[in-house]
Amino acid sequence: MIFVTFVLSVLAIITALSGRNWIVVLICVFGIMGMLFIMFRHTLNPDRLRARQSERMLNIATSTLTYMRKGLNFESAEAVCHLILPVTNANAVAITDDKLILGYAGAEKNKHEIGSPIRTKATMSTLENNQMQVLTSREEVGFAHLETDFNAAIVVPMMLKEEVVGTLKFYYRSAKKIDTTEQAVASGLSSLLAMQLGLSELDYQRQLATKMELKALQAQIKPHFLFNTINTIASFIRTDPTQARILLREFATFYRRTLEGSMDEISLEQEYHQTMRYLGFEIARFGSDKVSMSSDIEKGLENIQVPAFIIQPIVENAVGHGLRDDAPLHIDIRAHIVEGDVIIDIIDDGKGMSEATLEKSLGVSKQHTGVALKNVDDRLRGFFGRNAYLDVQSELGVGTKVSMKLGPISELKVDTDDQSNNS
Repeated sequence: MIFVTFVLSVLAIITALSGRNWIVVLICVFGIMGMLFIMFRHTLNPDRLRARQSERMLNIATSTLTYMRKGLNFESAEAVCHLILPVTNANAVAITDDKLILGYAGAEKNKHEIGSPIRTKATMSTLENNQMQVLTSREEVGFAHLETDFNAAIVVPMMLKEEVVGTLKFYYRSAKKIDTTEQAVASGLSSLLAMQLGLSELDYQRQLATKMELKALQAQIKPHFLFNTINTIASFIRTDPTQARILLREFATFYRRTLEGSMDEISLEQEYHQTMRYLGFEIARFGSDKVSMSSDIEKGLENIQVPAFIIQPIVENAVGHGLRDDAPLHIDIRAHIVEGDVIIDIIDDGKGMSEATLEKSLGVSKQHTGVALKNVDDRLRGFFGRNAYLDVQSELGVGTKVSMKLGPISELKVDTDDQSNNS
C-alpha cells in the first residue's frame, strides 16, 4: 500500500511540474518525505529489530543443533561455520578446539587448513583467559607475517562445564564492520554453541551410562562369577557355617548395590566397600594366602563423590589377570592428595602385562576383566572434566599400577550427609 502511494505521489509530482503547479509539487514532496519517514521508522523499530534478531538466532539454533549434538569435531564444526557466516558481517568464520582448527567457512579458506594447529597468540590467549577479544589490526589478529586481507577479528571462547574447550572466530577485512551489534552476535552465537555442546555431553553421558550399566551388570552377574561364588558359600556351609552366613549376607548386599543404580555418584568410601565385597568373594574362593588387599585412604577423602564402578573393575582386572600360580597376589589401594589433586592408585604385584596386552586392555572391551579400563577413563573425564585421566603402568613379571587423577580437591563434591556408613 505504501509503495503504491509512493508511485502515485511521484506521478503527481511529474504532472504538477509539467503544469508548473509548485504548490502541488511541494505538497507531494512533503508527502513522500512523510512516507519515507514512516517506512524507515517501521523498518528501524527497536521491537521489530529485536524480533528479527531473535528469529535469526532461533533459525541458527535450529540449524546448528543437529550438528553440535554430535560433539565438537571436524564435521560438525565445518557445517556450523557455513551456517553462521551468512548471519554475520564477517568475511570468514572459524571454529577451533584447544589445539586445532576444526572448521572454516568464507574467504581465504586455502590459508586456514582444517586440522592444522592454532597459530595465533590471540586464540591461545582466549583459550587461557576465557575472555572475548576484539582485534582491530592485522598485528593484533596475529597475521602480521601472513599475506591476507583480514585486518580485524573477534575471538570468543566456547565453554563446556566451566572449561574452555575451543573458540569461535570471526575475521573481517575492515575493523569498521565490528560494531556493538556484531560483538553481541558473536558472543550470543558462542553461548548458543556452548549450550548445544552441553546437550551433546549429556547425550554422550546418557549413552555411556546405559552402556556402562549393562557392562557393569554383565560383569557382576556373569554365570561363572555367580556359580563360583555360590559354590564357595556352599562349601563354607559344611566347613564354616558362620563364614557362610557372612558371605551370603555380603553377597546379597553386593547385588543389591549393583542393581540399585550402578551409575549413581557415591562416596569414595562406598566405592571402596563395594570393592571389598567383591574381593571378599575372591579371597574366600582362592584363599587368603593367594589374594590379599591393603588400603590407605587419606583422611578427608572418604566422602568425596565419585562415579560408581571406578575402582572395582580395576581390582577385578588385577585378580583376573594378575593372579600367580607360584606366589600370592597383593593389591594395594591408595587415595591421596598430590600438589592439590586427588590421586587414586591401585597397585598389584601380579603377573603384569606386556606392552601389547596393555594396549589391548585400554581398548573398547576385554574378556574376563569386567568393565574395560577405557570405559573407566571415559567415566572419569565425563564426571570430573577433561583434565581427569586414568594412567596404566605395567611390567611383565613385576605387576601393574593404575592411577586415576580426579582433579583439584577444592573442586570436588563432598558427601556432606555422610551416607557412607550405610554402605
